[in-house]
Amino acid sequence: MKEQCKKLSIIYATETGNASDAAEHIARHAERRSCPLNLLSIHQYDPSLLSFEEAVIFVVSTTGQGDTPDSMKIFWKFLLQRNLTTSWLKGVHYAVFGLGDSSYPKYNFVAKKLDKRLMDLGGTPIVERGLGDDQHPSGYEGSLDPWMSSLWRMLYMIKPEFFPNGPDVLILDTVLIDQPKVQIIYHNIDSVESHFSTASDLTRLEIQVGSARSLHPGKSSPDRSRPDCFLKMVKNLPLTRSNHGKDVRHFEFEFVSDAIEYDVGDVLDILPGQDVAAVDAFIRRCNLDPDSFITVKPRELDDCSALGSRVPVKLRTFVELTMDVASASPRRYFFEVMSFFATAEHERERLNYFASPEGRDDLYQYNQKERRTVLEVLEDFPSVEMPFQWLVQLVPPLKTRAFSISSSQSSHHNQVHLTVNVVSWTTPYKRKKKGLCSSWLAALDPEDANFVPAWFHKGSLPKPPPSLPLILVGPGTGCAPFRGFVEERALQSETTSTAPIMFFFGCQNVDGDFLYQDLWLSHAQNNGVLSEAKGGGFYVAFSRDQTQKVYVQHKMKEQSQRIWNLLAEGAAVYIAGSSTKMPTDVTSAFEEIVSKENEVSSDVAVRWIRALERSGKYHIEAWS
Repeated sequence: MKEQCKKLSIIYATETGNASDAAEHIARHAERRSCPLNLLSIHQYDPSLLSFEEAVIFVVSTTGQGDTPDSMKIFWKFLLQRNLTTSWLKGVHYAVFGLGDSSYPKYNFVAKKLDKRLMDLGGTPIVERGLGDDQHPSGYEGSLDPWMSSLWRMLYMIKPEFFPNGPDVLILDTVLIDQPKVQIIYHNIDSVESHFSTASDLTRLEIQVGSARSLHPGKSSPDRSRPDCFLKMVKNLPLTRSNHGKDVRHFEFEFVSDAIEYDVGDVLDILPGQDVAAVDAFIRRCNLDPDSFITVKPRELDDCSALGSRVPVKLRTFVELTMDVASASPRRYFFEVMSFFATAEHERERLNYFASPEGRDDLYQYNQKERRTVLEVLEDFPSVEMPFQWLVQLVPPLKTRAFSISSSQSSHHNQVHLTVNVVSWTTPYKRKKKGLCSSWLAALDPEDANFVPAWFHKGSLPKPPPSLPLILVGPGTGCAPFRGFVEERALQSETTSTAPIMFFFGCQNVDGDFLYQDLWLSHAQNNGVLSEAKGGGFYVAFSRDQTQKVYVQHKMKEQSQRIWNLLAEGAAVYIAGSSTKMPTDVTSAFEEIVSKENEVSSDVAVRWIRALERSGKYHIEAWS
């Protein structure tokens, strides 16, 4: 078995694609040092083989509130088996690089616990774990580059056979630049059309979305290419005053394909449409034939029969459904590859500088800070003519966007509702930018035919039973999942006894952005599920309606005793909203309340809240 592992294994666990980008970056640098390697996603890896590895590098992201990516859950469950001994990984050298965001309380939690578990099982770290931080001026690359320098040096001391020419002798990039990871196969149009000739519009769209997204090399989960369903928007309502400065919308969708069952607290992923003009401009800029039919396959896969059920799609459809050409910023490697296809000397020099360690900070200012899109970058370097297979490999994949569901299916049988902040901002160079998905949704007209590809999945907020008292904290659009919670409990209260709900909401102004004001107030009166008469309550912090700013944590402290009484009765806490400071500030407020009302030290209060979390009664769903 050891003979099969005479290569460096690089294994990544990704949720949004950043960890796979970082793993590919490490793999490219290993290849340039003539190091034999295997690169694969953790969901493709058999964890029972780990003890046979000679050297393995893990690149893992942390999601939500310290959660492992979905692709890592089976692997992590295997590692936690009690029958694995402290010498199981004896002789296995490993390294861990984590991707996280230091604005979250559990910064890089997955990388830290993986590193500890591998060491507990007898593994030997090659270098100290590396921690990439989204808050760094250069993003995770700010930590990755120096970490890799140490990695190659230490790995050479342990496994010199991995580097036949030493850790500092690099293969010229021109040797590798001819080897994109994917191949494009063009197809005869007549044979393709037969696939669609008898299909309905909806079935045709389903086939197109599923086929295009299954072909793309950047897909993170092979079984999630085809949508769970299609939705039609039937309501598009503004929730904020027009001159408020924020644009928050209430969207209602109906199922146009089979209805999917969902619970309150679940999450809806939506595949956004791209601007037609931007897609056309990209195709023109890259001299592509939009009407050609293509399939995409990994270069290593030489057997064409392995394409099997892959249905060819129009090149334009493939770009539109899988390649984010006018929203996401390209990675540093995109600029590196561009430099090989630039025919203007000044453009090549600038691209080489951007791709170098010295140019990293300037690239960050030009690219990420300005949210420069692929189309904008290509237009800034007009002499570059990149082959389509390189574009498919390097253009960021078009990702679904996740939204907390803001309805109860019990109240809205054939519908699902969302509460969405329509994102817009101005870059440092005063360029106007919009969020791709939120602005696309806001522009949809319910009167028009529209099919929205959608996927449902569980989030961080499990459905509570009717008998469980709840303390909900949801400022701004954080109220979205709790609209569904309140709707469902109100319905349950008509036929059974239900436990009380305390809900703390926050916004800027009573007149500007008091989202769902009538709904909350109606349930807070006349013995409603949010009424104090029922043991609950509804409390609002208007942060800008007075000189002193007031936030949800201030309102919580005003209700300190009532919160403690509910906690003592076994209440569960649910927190949703912005990931910046809110979850930390609210958690601190809960700790202060426990310390004050239970007359214990702050350390004991912190442990009390941690115990609540371990028992499955303290949940946070936060987003940036």
